[in-house]
Amino acid sequence: FEIFYKLLTLNLSNLGCDGYLGSGKVIDKCNVCGGDNSTCRLVSELFKHSFSKIGYHKIAEIPEGATKINVTEMVKSRNYLALRSRSGRSIINGNWAIDRPGRYEGGGTIFTYRRPNEISSTAGESLLAEGPTNEILDIYIIFQQQNPGVHYEYILPSQKITGPQKPNHRPEAGNGQDEQEKENVNSADQGRSPPRRPDNQVPAVQPPRRGREYNWKQTSATECSVSCGKGQYPIFHCVNRLNHVQVSDSLCDSSSRPSSQEEACNLQPCPGFWDIGEWSECSKTCGLGMQHRQVLCRQVYANRTLNVHTSHCRHLERPETASSCQLKICSEWQIRSEWTSCSVPCGLGQRSREVRCVSNVGDFVSDEECNMNLRPIDMENCDMGACAKSWFYTEWGDKCSAECGMGVKTRGVLCLTNHISSLPLEGCGSERPADSQVCNNGPCENRIEWFTGPWSQCSAECGPGSQQRAVVCLVKSEEGISVMPPYECSSLNRPLSQQSCNLKACGAKWYHTEWSACSKTCEGGFRVREVRCLSDHEVQSSEGCDERLKPAARESCNPEPCMPQIDENCRDKYFNCNMVVQARLCVYDYYMTTCCASCIRVAHKQMIHRGRS
Repeated sequence: FEIFYKLLTLNLSNLGCDGYLGSGKVIDKCNVCGGDNSTCRLVSELFKHSFSKIGYHKIAEIPEGATKINVTEMVKSRNYLALRSRSGRSIINGNWAIDRPGRYEGGGTIFTYRRPNEISSTAGESLLAEGPTNEILDIYIIFQQQNPGVHYEYILPSQKITGPQKPNHRPEAGNGQDEQEKENVNSADQGRSPPRRPDNQVPAVQPPRRGREYNWKQTSATECSVSCGKGQYPIFHCVNRLNHVQVSDSLCDSSSRPSSQEEACNLQPCPGFWDIGEWSECSKTCGLGMQHRQVLCRQVYANRTLNVHTSHCRHLERPETASSCQLKICSEWQIRSEWTSCSVPCGLGQRSREVRCVSNVGDFVSDEECNMNLRPIDMENCDMGACAKSWFYTEWGDKCSAECGMGVKTRGVLCLTNHISSLPLEGCGSERPADSQVCNNGPCENRIEWFTGPWSQCSAECGPGSQQRAVVCLVKSEEGISVMPPYECSSLNRPLSQQSCNLKACGAKWYHTEWSACSKTCEGGFRVREVRCLSDHEVQSSEGCDERLKPAARESCNPEPCMPQIDENCRDKYFNCNMVVQARLCVYDYYMTTCCASCIRVAHKQMIHRGRS
């Protein structure tokens, strides 16, 4: 028995498609036994046109009798492929409803609809079918964004069997419609009679055929195996063409026997089911995000899968349409240093600290990779308390005491005490700022003029009072100044030697302290000073100063780049510290200590580079 089985297997392996042992004939791509692919032609096109309006747009048609159908989107996009019969029946993705990937019947064949994973794949959608089709089908694109290109191809029987033909890339041009109708006729007759052979092919010796006396006929059907939808297959037997009497199946051509395709037997609608689509991409590239998918209630009715109201699926638990997702851990803010000391020893100053954006593996990354709304502050004001006693002074006066020659400019200087604390305080120190400086308005000409001395103190500390000054007649020359009798200046208006005064009406002036030390010794810092508006009489805070004349309370300082400080204890303890620098491990204290010199050197180079940029 074993030997017989091996011989049988060997013989079957040598059996040609014509039924003869050793003939070596196989079925070509045109479905012809022993053919040379010359009885059909390949139609292949690439549709790259885009549209301006969102919605359904027809891009191609599949003729009747087409086989080996392949419609593929070149790259994944937000567009969808759709298929509809010429009669208007939607087969795939019709009526603005997106079907899930699967197998769909239409045009006398089964189409496989594929939509690769929306997250991990970049491939586009595709429609595949073996065929042949029994009617014209239209291919549509549901346009939503720029079309990346849709390639479609199929095989059609050739009109004239004269030899191999090149693929026709313009199926809609010329008289293609008449040619298509002739090909459809040939395709329809092919299932009932043996396929035609090319004229130049020598026919093989065939056993006598009785195909014209007998043909296949559906005589019955299997029992329905389902309570709804498809579940029944037709049964075909060989019958006499004249009287339709059933005969032995061996009298009919087995190659022309119709294929048994599953048919509907119970037409009542099947129970609804949830059709679940693919998950969308995560809404965030890092951290916790959301992804969504389409969930539709569908129902099979009369060989069609329809979208129905969700009430038809209430007997089933509805799948989730949204889910949380996380592709990777986001970078986070880290405080890399303590607060610096305040920029001033007393009064209002500023302090700072280092804040960096660090990835989940410890690398410094740009601030844009962290949430800017959560960034810790790296600079803030600091109040060191009121200065106990300080020298305050105004700006220098604009007018020189002499109109020509040497004179003086003055400013107000006072020691301001702390009005907050009642503790005994020391004085402001012996280094009182100067309240006068020399000024020179140029050489004087030989002339006579009245000279006025300084006004005396007001006779009243507040309110109206009087004050006096000396008025003398002087002659100014290159040799010097000489005092003359008053009548020598009688031609000139004599200045007043007495005037009224009112100390309370003098208003207030701006006073300020010395500048503080610079906050940084290099690479640009800042320094501050305290500025107050004080009344001239009682030395009290006032609001009567002109804000436009207020001296600056802060200015930049030390803009020059820093020079590295040589620390004798900062040295490399290993010979391969350059590897530590390349791996960017200097941010960790251990490597910063063991490879101190290399890490400091790289940090200094980066600091100079940032300063130049």
